[in-house]
Amino acid sequence: MFPFLRKRMISSAIPLFCVVLGVFFLARMTGNPVDLYLPLSATAEQRAEFSAAQGFDLSIPAQLWNYLVDAAHLDFGTSLRTGQPATEMVLDAFPVTLQLAGVTMLLAITGAVVVGSLAAYRPNSPVDRIASLLSMTAASIPDFWFAIMGVLVFGVSLGWLPTSGTLGGPEIWVLPIATLLIRPFGVLVQVVRGSMVTALSAPYVKIARSKGATPQRVIFGHALRNAVTPVLTVAGDLAVSLVNGAVIVETIFGWPGIGKLMIDSILQRDFAVLQAAVLLTAVTIFALNILVDVCHALADPRVRQAVPA
Repeated sequence: MFPFLRKRMISSAIPLFCVVLGVFFLARMTGNPVDLYLPLSATAEQRAEFSAAQGFDLSIPAQLWNYLVDAAHLDFGTSLRTGQPATEMVLDAFPVTLQLAGVTMLLAITGAVVVGSLAAYRPNSPVDRIASLLSMTAASIPDFWFAIMGVLVFGVSLGWLPTSGTLGGPEIWVLPIATLLIRPFGVLVQVVRGSMVTALSAPYVKIARSKGATPQRVIFGHALRNAVTPVLTVAGDLAVSLVNGAVIVETIFGWPGIGKLMIDSILQRDFAVLQAAVLLTAVTIFALNILVDVCHALADPRVRQAVPA
């Protein structure tokens, strides 16, 4: 297991460094912050003073070197908008995104296991056909379109649900979670169904049925344990995509997470916060990918045996 884990961590270090470099250069392609934070009437001396205070008067290689050195010490500077440390702002916003993604993924996996298993128990039955139709539809709907329609119908037209913010009761979670939930749920139902159909046709399941095992025992006690590996892999990939997809959802619903913070930082050319937010998101995604690979290796010894020591 340790050689496998070591190889995965080393292979993830290179793309992570590319992300660090990429966000540095792409952030500076959004424009000069001096033009945004100083009035048009600012003198050349005022502009030069502002640039020197923020380090923008240095050459690009010098700025990159300072950025890499500070990032190695987890110091990303201060926000141009608020004057707060960038690391502090990112660490305040990130748990909000993780909370939203975590609840969504838990509901998606639970619902998909139940629906997919019931659909697989009797293939081509009415339950299977309805579940397949709904899951394929859910997997095909763009999340941004679903979010906009949710705001229009349930927020504006009917007035049942709030459309932004995190102040209030459980109703504030409905639209953001539903938007993030729909695609992972649809994909996982298809994966669970396919894996369960294969597992339910295995000899040990037929033996369990011949001994009089109940359908619940057959599905959740025998077949599901052997069908979990592909489900685990896809669920891990979807969990990673939820962190990325939260950018759209948080922006539409005004959810104060890492996604909205990144969008605001891009619009305001707040380089320090943007760099810290992207780096933390990238580290989280790489950590999730490694966790998924480790879980896959634990579930299937052939994966870790294929990795040389």
